[in-house]
Amino acid sequence: MINVIQTAIPGAVIIEPRVFGDARGYFFESWSEREFDAAVRPVRWVQDNESKSSYGVLRGLHFQTGRHSQSKLVRVVSGRVLDVAVDIRKGSPWFGQHVACELSGENRRQFFIPRGFAHGFAVLSPEAVFQYKCDNFYAPEAEGAIAWNDAALGIDWGLPEADILLSEKDKHHPLLADVPELFDFSIDYYAE
Repeated sequence: MINVIQTAIPGAVIIEPRVFGDARGYFFESWSEREFDAAVRPVRWVQDNESKSSYGVLRGLHFQTGRHSQSKLVRVVSGRVLDVAVDIRKGSPWFGQHVACELSGENRRQFFIPRGFAHGFAVLSPEAVFQYKCDNFYAPEAEGAIAWNDAALGIDWGLPEADILLSEKDKHHPLLADVPELFDFSIDYYAE
């Protein structure tokens, strides 16, 4: 059984697996379609991704628009990150608000980020191996992003700003108020 922890923004949930441990080590199901669909929502995952990053790396805040929008189920295999999801659905009561949670190889938590959210993470440990499932394939033409340091979002990334390492691309994203294409809270982005 998984334990689903509701966050301040409905739909964005933290998942704790049931871990079986003894003197030999541990075992847990990192993914069960039956349990996830019953506890969270049915999602058809099409791609798994993995990245390895060093301390201070911040990736985000990314999203894909329109028919290319993505849900993500993220987890950390080793290390520790602060994972953040920002509601970017215009008309949402939570528009511009975020949920942040620590994911680590030790706590084995997973974070489900639904369609209509921007996502990013910052590495808090010397290095981290980060895995995520996506329910839609990457489409460069649908790529969107928000500035990681947009003051209107009020995100505390848990790192001194001088330690943050960004890709050249992530250094130049617009503020949320200046993003040309966002999501509409009244549209079901899961409808076929």
